[in-house]
Amino acid sequence: MTALEELAKSAEVHPPRIAAARAAEKAYEAEVGDDGPLYAAPKRIYPQSVRGRFRTIKWIVLAITLGIYYLLPFVRWDRGADAPSQAVLIDFPARRFYFFFIELWPQEIYYLTGLLILAAIGLFLMNALAGRIWCGYLCPQTVWTDLFFAIERFTEGDRREHMKRDGQPWTLEKYARKGAKHFLWLMVAWWTGGAWVLYFADAPTLVKELATGEAPFAAYLWIGILTVSTYTLAGHMREQVCLYMCPWPRIQAALTDEYALNVTYRYDRGEPRCSVKKAEQLRSSGQPAGDCVDCLQCVHVCPTGVDIRGGANLGCIQCGLCIDACDRVMEKLARPTGLIAYDTDLNIQARREGRPMVFKLIRWRTSLYAAIIAIAGGIMIFTLATRDSEGISIIHDRNPMFVRMSDGALRNAYTVRIVNKQLKSREFILSVDGIPSTLIDYVGLPPRADGRQLITVGPDQTKEVRVMVTDYSPTPPAPSTTVLFSLIDIDSGAIAQMRDHFFGP
Repeated sequence: MTALEELAKSAEVHPPRIAAARAAEKAYEAEVGDDGPLYAAPKRIYPQSVRGRFRTIKWIVLAITLGIYYLLPFVRWDRGADAPSQAVLIDFPARRFYFFFIELWPQEIYYLTGLLILAAIGLFLMNALAGRIWCGYLCPQTVWTDLFFAIERFTEGDRREHMKRDGQPWTLEKYARKGAKHFLWLMVAWWTGGAWVLYFADAPTLVKELATGEAPFAAYLWIGILTVSTYTLAGHMREQVCLYMCPWPRIQAALTDEYALNVTYRYDRGEPRCSVKKAEQLRSSGQPAGDCVDCLQCVHVCPTGVDIRGGANLGCIQCGLCIDACDRVMEKLARPTGLIAYDTDLNIQARREGRPMVFKLIRWRTSLYAAIIAIAGGIMIFTLATRDSEGISIIHDRNPMFVRMSDGALRNAYTVRIVNKQLKSREFILSVDGIPSTLIDYVGLPPRADGRQLITVGPDQTKEVRVMVTDYSPTPPAPSTTVLFSLIDIDSGAIAQMRDHFFGP
């Protein structure tokens, strides 16, 4: 028994899919023969334009996402004097990340970790709800490819016109259309790369420097790299990125379950396929006839060239354009829409057996993902809202661990780093507690009688202070004694503390 026959025997609930697989196998054997190549070069895909609710949603998402990407670097946000006014800025020289009212320092990299966790779990949640909805609407490859498709239709016409022109000899008009298309593609790709580098420097200033040739070489380099990559991936590789380069289609197949909504051909209603006249004849004679008229509109509008009627496919990005195309055909034929829709195989089988359909958007899987997102997001918001604007870190000298003075006292040396995260200069008092009889020497700073030292730290800066702690206790100290360093803001009273050790023999 062949693998195809075993599949047909074990999947009796999907006869149209088995028939489609058999037809595809026979067509392939007829084309390449028994000794044909294992890999056939993909054919050029000419997606046809379509109108409908899913196409409208995709246009809205495209406009919002690209609008944010291209324009966000020019949005201003007042942070006061001597601070960058760009709303979103990754400032490598100053080692800061600014996002409107949020400012992150390098030691707060855990916020990036939290965002990556939220992004991953968000993908899992979207997959559990509606399959590859990320791929169909929000993926950058999909968004830019949609834009490049729009430019292609504008310059070379829709599917039929484009295919007809490509089959004709080269003329001046054909050269002009092709040239205009590639020029517009390159302009979009160039501005895509240009917008990316604007997130790493003040946008208006960098635009002026780029125009006058005064920008750093790294800016031109990255603009060139992103221009080439965008032009290649969105303009030429297109569906090949989704089929061969992207790992997500393979990952999501292991994460989905039987209740996840996917773009589905409802073969319980569409089969057997036949023309309108043939369907009328079959129905008049009491024989079954499906609603699918085999018009192939669902295939023609697919950006990856998938025939959704053959069942789940690695190339299907769940964009819903085939739903819009099929609904328009059904409306013209005065038949109910929804022959292709977001559905599940369980519901198809339920309809065939006369049972009610079941949609379980809320189940343990989606609830778990939502809970993880809520918990991780809540923790990040709480820590961000309650984080300190000052910090202290202590580094004990390792060689030597302690020094015996001429009078018998013991001295330990520390390097204290004070962090001021506010955009104004601040004054702090630093004190050390934990040893009954100590002398604290702040190297380079004038001494104070009370043992507390006033230290000034500039706006959005750090400052290192060398601290010598000497124990004059008459009794020998323990080999290791815990000491507490306290940093107090004299204006707000905010306190940052850190413990370390005072070592003895």
